Amino acid sequence: MATATTPLTASFLILLITSNLNLCSSFRSYSLHGQCKPSGFLRGKSGHCNRAHDSDCCKTGKKYPQFRCSPPLNGDTRATMTINSFAEGGDGGGRSECDNQWHKDSELVVALSTGWYDSGSRCLKNIRINANGNSVLAKVVDECDSVHGCDKEHDFQPPCPNNIVDASPAVWKALGIHGSEVGDYQITWSDE
Repeated sequence: MATATTPLTASFLILLITSNLNLCSSFRSYSLHGQCKPSGFLRGKSGHCNRAHDSDCCKTGKKYPQFRCSPPLNGDTRATMTINSFAEGGDGGGRSECDNQWHKDSELVVALSTGWYDSGSRCLKNIRINANGNSVLAKVVDECDSVHGCDKEHDFQPPCPNNIVDASPAVWKALGIHGSEVGDYQITWSDE
């Protein structure tokens, strides 16, 4: 014998299905092994791009991967450190997202890829960066946007890869990394 579904039960079922669909879509960027994979692609558009620090600049029509996630965190998370000026007129684009401020190249500050930035949950907190046999604390002041790019707001640079710690010149100096080694450097980092 079939039973009639009451409006309350039907509403509950709709809510349950909607919740499960939202949960599934938030995990869509991860493979079965927990690795972060692209959530889409952005078609490039070129424009005036500050080439300081050998910045990558968008090429019109090129497809750039977008990431809403970053690799999972562990005690010492592996990342690629890049260099960025957070100063006014620097290659970082606009003011830092966490505090709407410019930061001198002498400050120990970083931007994290979108997944690690985690909607600002690490804003103005220190992370510990290990490289070259040295360790330094640096304050998170910005997001290295892994979803958006190739526009004026992002200095016509492509979206960041999903594993970036974008560090000020002071961080590189504190880690004893100079000259031709500055660019893309393999590091580990952790929350402090």
